[in-house]
Amino acid sequence: MAFAGVAALVAILVGGLGYDAAASLIRRDRAADFSQSLTALRSAVKQSPLDPKNFLPSKQNTENQMEDEFTQSGDIGIQILGPGGDVLQAGSPDRLHVSTEDKVLTREHEAGAIHDVTEQAGQGHYRVVTVSLGGGRGAVQLSQLLSTTDQLLGSLLVRIELVAAGVVLAAGASGWWLAGRITQRLVSLTGAAEHVASTGQLDVDVPRSGVDEIGRLGRAFDDMLGRLARSKDDQRRLVQDAGHELRTPLTSLRTNIAALPKLDLLPEESRYALLDDLQTETRELTVLVNELVELAADRREAEEPTEVDLGALAERVADLARRRSGREIVVAARPAFVSGRPQALQRALTNLVENAAKFATGDSQILVRVESGRVAVLDRGPGIDEGDLDRVFNRFYRATRARSLPGSGLGLSIVREVAESHGGRVFARNRPGGGAEIGFTLPTLPMLPLPAEAGEYETGSGLSGKLPTTRRPTNRTRT
Repeated sequence: MAFAGVAALVAILVGGLGYDAAASLIRRDRAADFSQSLTALRSAVKQSPLDPKNFLPSKQNTENQMEDEFTQSGDIGIQILGPGGDVLQAGSPDRLHVSTEDKVLTREHEAGAIHDVTEQAGQGHYRVVTVSLGGGRGAVQLSQLLSTTDQLLGSLLVRIELVAAGVVLAAGASGWWLAGRITQRLVSLTGAAEHVASTGQLDVDVPRSGVDEIGRLGRAFDDMLGRLARSKDDQRRLVQDAGHELRTPLTSLRTNIAALPKLDLLPEESRYALLDDLQTETRELTVLVNELVELAADRREAEEPTEVDLGALAERVADLARRRSGREIVVAARPAFVSGRPQALQRALTNLVENAAKFATGDSQILVRVESGRVAVLDRGPGIDEGDLDRVFNRFYRATRARSLPGSGLGLSIVREVAESHGGRVFARNRPGGGAEIGFTLPTLPMLPLPAEAGEYETGSGLSGKLPTTRRPTNRTRT
């Protein structure tokens, strides 16, 4: 309806303006022809005395040359009046009316006097101008048939109306077709949304075709449903894995708690072992619950990204780990600035260092290496079985040799999630000579040169040396 309405308005405006211009042009052209003939006739009767017989055919020449001279246009005719107003030669194709004013002009002494009227004669509509011959010799009536002009303009108006009606119908049909195509996809998209809202099922067909806004909306809605489905599957797997992992400490706790009423009857060594086991299982259960809560809530997503110096972050994490574990942790860091969430990156680094501290044998050194957005934590532990290298970052996955050690199996999976959420990736490999190298890589920010004197650095182990002097455009001058 909107298309048809706009088309009708445009057709009316264009058709009306076109008809008015064409009608004015045609009428002006016909009027110019008649004015030219009238001027020539008046000039002829004023220059020399003319008699009505000059306009009538002669015996020698049946053609009226005088009449032909003033009627070059096919719609102009002449009717000859005698001195008394009688019609000597009727006009063609219709006989013109002779009024009292016309009879007076036939007796007029001045040549070229006129009487202009518009009249209906026979079946035609005429403009008639009566011109006196002067000296009472009669008059000539010059006529122009206006009916042909009216018929031409009437035919033109009908054609314009037909074209306008066709344009309106075509626009309405096009609008109906286009609206049907658009609303069909909208109806399908609305039906899919209502189905999801009423059933909670996310595996529905969503129209994705088209490059317009409806197509973009369909693709965005389908991608959103896909993300929701993946999130729902992740939550389901998390709950299932969590339930499986919680059974072991809960079973152990339940067994130990069942023995508590008989604690006084147990030997002293058994009592201490029971209480130590309760404390260990409670601590592991607390760690596991905290990891699950953090994974389920994903509180890191609420943190705003900012510029982070991975070298400084590694120093801070290593310092905290030294105080907690008492192990020797060496940091070899080059400037590496990334855009990320500081708390999430610190948690990922902490998990890597704690994982290395758990597996490092004896008093072996743990090395944290940061260079060009690559963070690696190296230990001298038993290493990783080749079959486990691709699975160490899976949730709740624990290698066979690690099942007797404390842990929830979620630390490295958190590292992977943090790295991937920052556009990076994780890696794990065995070190030559024993041990493992586990870490992640992130895209770095562009670096700018520092002043030459800012090239000193110090590691967490007290080592010092020279590194390439580069910095980010910030207020600090750390290397």
